[in-house]
Amino acid sequence: MKVVLFCKKPYAFGIMMPLYKELIKQKHDTIWYIPDNIKDKIPDFLKTCSQCNSMRELLLFNAEANFAPGNDFPHYLPGVKIQIFHGMAGEKSGHFRIRHYFDLYLTQGPYFTDRFLKLKRKFKNFEVKETGWCKIDTLFTPLEQSKELLKNEYKAVILYAPTFSPGLTSASKYKDAIYNLAKNNNYFIYIKFHDKMDQDVVKMYQDFAHKKENVAVSTDSDIIPLLQTCHLMISDTSSVVYEFLLLNKPVITFNSASENIRWDNISDSEDLSSVVENNLENDPYADQRQWFIENYHPFTDGNSSARMIKAAEEYITTHGIPKERKIPLLRRRKMYKTFGKKPNILMG
Repeated sequence: MKVVLFCKKPYAFGIMMPLYKELIKQKHDTIWYIPDNIKDKIPDFLKTCSQCNSMRELLLFNAEANFAPGNDFPHYLPGVKIQIFHGMAGEKSGHFRIRHYFDLYLTQGPYFTDRFLKLKRKFKNFEVKETGWCKIDTLFTPLEQSKELLKNEYKAVILYAPTFSPGLTSASKYKDAIYNLAKNNNYFIYIKFHDKMDQDVVKMYQDFAHKKENVAVSTDSDIIPLLQTCHLMISDTSSVVYEFLLLNKPVITFNSASENIRWDNISDSEDLSSVVENNLENDPYADQRQWFIENYHPFTDGNSSARMIKAAEEYITTHGIPKERKIPLLRRRKMYKTFGKKPNILMG
């Protein structure tokens, strides 16, 4: 099978790395699409992989399947267009919005599958398959990088990973709470920002980290090693909360908009230190985390990538290989603005 791994943002690298490894293991002909504006963010593992940066090259490659974690995909490219998602925050606006770019939606667990099946019955122009999420494949396998991040001289290693969304992020509003927490030298705090985070906010925390021995801002595109290493996460309405919960470890959020809160969700920044201490010592929500595991991502076998590849093959067997996706005029205009019009490959 000829496969494209379609990247628009750097977060796609970490999400699709396990999928890429499984595709190569199964000997599929695979190429990464990486636009020039994120070339400088390419991780080391990808630098020797087959890649391209233009729609013309993708048309010439003539894929049978395209995997995309982003919301958009050029409708005129050949092959099954497969949405694999870039997070698990179903409460965020747009997560369940059907943009008509995709033939197949591969969902992480029952919470998502049920919603997309209802949408499938409404629109009748795509398929849905529950496979688990490729990014999670490495979550349950200890990574060497995780050992390197562990700070044994500290009582606990804490991860602060806020969302970038302006209306939901805690990064600016609650910065003093994070700064105060860092005064406790029993804790080492890693800070991990989304690719889209306001760069002024990133610099503010970087400047703070330079003054503190127990604070570091991570620049690694793959958050999995940090998830494995840290004992507790602090966040807000970020989908990475759910990834951390799957490891059965405590989470604290600032004003989360989640409709399924089963952890400490606080609004008063002065409460943070005491809530962190209570969660580390007593873990009050341990029993309730099981609901998330069962509904958001019940697969713990590390084989979601293999299931995703199988789902693509089964779609092709049943429906054939689509040449182009029919989408509304306004969507076509957006795609032309984002990716350009379909190149005429016959003209060279």
